[in-house]
Amino acid sequence: MLQLSIINFTKNSYLVVEGKSDSDHFYIIQKGDVQCYKGSGSGITPVKYGPGDFVGVVPCMSGHPQIETAIAITDVTAISVRKDQYPELIRNNTPVALKIIRTFANRMRVMNEMLTKATLNNVTSDTSDQIFNVAVYYDKVYKFNIAIYAYYQYLKTKPTGPNAELAKKRFVELKPKTEDVLFEPTQDMVRKYPKDTMIFSEAQSGNDMYIIQGGQVAITKVVKGNEVTLAVLKQGDMFGEMALLENKPRSANAIAYTNCTLMVVNMKNFNQMVTTQPQMISKLTTTFADRLWSMYRQLDNAIIQDPVNKMLDMLSLQIEKQHNLMDKLQYQTDFTPLELANMCTLPKQIQSQTIDTFIHDSHIRINEGKIFIKDVRELAKQAAFIRSKIPTKK
Repeated sequence: MLQLSIINFTKNSYLVVEGKSDSDHFYIIQKGDVQCYKGSGSGITPVKYGPGDFVGVVPCMSGHPQIETAIAITDVTAISVRKDQYPELIRNNTPVALKIIRTFANRMRVMNEMLTKATLNNVTSDTSDQIFNVAVYYDKVYKFNIAIYAYYQYLKTKPTGPNAELAKKRFVELKPKTEDVLFEPTQDMVRKYPKDTMIFSEAQSGNDMYIIQGGQVAITKVVKGNEVTLAVLKQGDMFGEMALLENKPRSANAIAYTNCTLMVVNMKNFNQMVTTQPQMISKLTTTFADRLWSMYRQLDNAIIQDPVNKMLDMLSLQIEKQHNLMDKLQYQTDFTPLELANMCTLPKQIQSQTIDTFIHDSHIRINEGKIFIKDVRELAKQAAFIRSKIPTKK
């Protein structure tokens, strides 16, 4: 039988503290109010939580240090749930799992908008015009398989729109140059997408979620004619959940980074999974938590002003995402300094000079064009020091 602990917190006491590693459990508030806030200048507004809400779920399920501080603003009674108890908890209480997952989906949408604004000083719209902007960007960079998909989706949603004639013209011109583009979803529960084809476009409607069975998928956004890569997902990862859970337009593009095989989850089989496969829902919660933790870290990275420090912190983030790598002394990455600079969305005009300085940093060296980390833990310590210098937003 599941045995959960009841913890009482007096007013002004701390439930969790940002940066601490005591993340093997989270709290469900039974009584009282808690305020959560992030200490750096990230711009994240403090949030008040009450009965039925959760505190510390993201670090608990992702296995990372606390990402925010939570303080009791009244006397609080909370249920403490260990990570190993979570599958049994949701097996016996499906609404808890659904609330956590829907809360994660909502928070990820907010974090996506904050990241886009922080990295490119802009927020994209979720209208059909944004689909056209996506098409134009990928057309401009000669990724025609992606561009033609977005032109098609724009014409489908706005056949008489202000850009319809141009979209039709480019669609006709690109059609002979493209192949293997899946314009409409099939009824197959397992679908294959060739490299550099689009699975869905930001601002497109849709209510399917995907689980990667093979290959990799890039999650991107297009803002002011620039591309932001939010993540490159691998086998076992899930994406597209926000449209499924919130019934809102897609918040980002999903593009086959390599040839990939995807399992499709719609609302019908998702609801069945919730009630019959607690292990799958536990995996989904962990996936969301990992992604949210990464978004919080990326938001910190976006605020770092010095471009070399930004690259060092982003490099550490790529390693911190993979728990098993933190125990290694040294590590050979599979990306170049230029690819790392693009992850940081550094302006093109400063990339060359920044990279020249970065490659001489004592924490790394370059092997056959790829970044080699001399000491993983020392790099993580340096990155933590860099983030500690982020000024607090007044």
